[in-house]
Amino acid sequence: MILRNRLSILFLLCFMGSSVITSAQKKDGFKKIFNGKNMKNWEADTSHWRIENGCFVGEVTKEKPLKTNTFMIYRGNIPENFEFKASYRISPEGNSGVQYRSEALDNVPFALKGYQADIDGANRYTGQNYEERGRGFLAMRGEQSVLKEGQKPTITGSVGKSDELKAKIKVDDWNEIHIIAKGNHLMHYINGVLMSETTDEDTVKRKFTGLIGLQVHVMPKMKVEYKDIYLKKIN
Repeated sequence: MILRNRLSILFLLCFMGSSVITSAQKKDGFKKIFNGKNMKNWEADTSHWRIENGCFVGEVTKEKPLKTNTFMIYRGNIPENFEFKASYRISPEGNSGVQYRSEALDNVPFALKGYQADIDGANRYTGQNYEERGRGFLAMRGEQSVLKEGQKPTITGSVGKSDELKAKIKVDDWNEIHIIAKGNHLMHYINGVLMSETTDEDTVKRKFTGLIGLQVHVMPKMKVEYKDIYLKKIN
């Protein structure tokens, strides 16, 4: 009887442990979209992307040069309004970013165009909003901007001084990127700090849906890692 009770307790503890893991994966409505083991619901050029130590690793080397920017593309369901979170680490010379509400190009494999939460190893651009293969710089770090059809971004306010915000970003270490896309309002956070804010009122070029992707930029060499990737639907 004692042995049976002990076994029952062990079973209950194991069951509770698995429940905790499941709850953690969906904490506060966030769902984990990368399992750290394989590319389920993702696709990429595997000559530049791999899975290592539970991370997506994107790399360019002298032996494997890159001619056009390439992306690890999420092919799972993406809500129109969402929050995205991930931890990233990038080499000092690296250039990357999280693409969202984006379109795949028909003539270039694993290429995307659309909004990008910019990331780079020197933190010159990290946190800004850049439109890949589109309008270019939409909001630099520290800026609140409004986009109108046929016009350059109008800077309407500030979320902080660029250099002071830069000081919140770790170099050659793990950081957390957080994107909130709700309607035409786009906010980029690094380590919980708002870095840029964009309101897209360009009715011709703005997007409300599209793909999410992780970028490896054309560079002589670079390395970027992503892990703990979560997505949350918002109203």
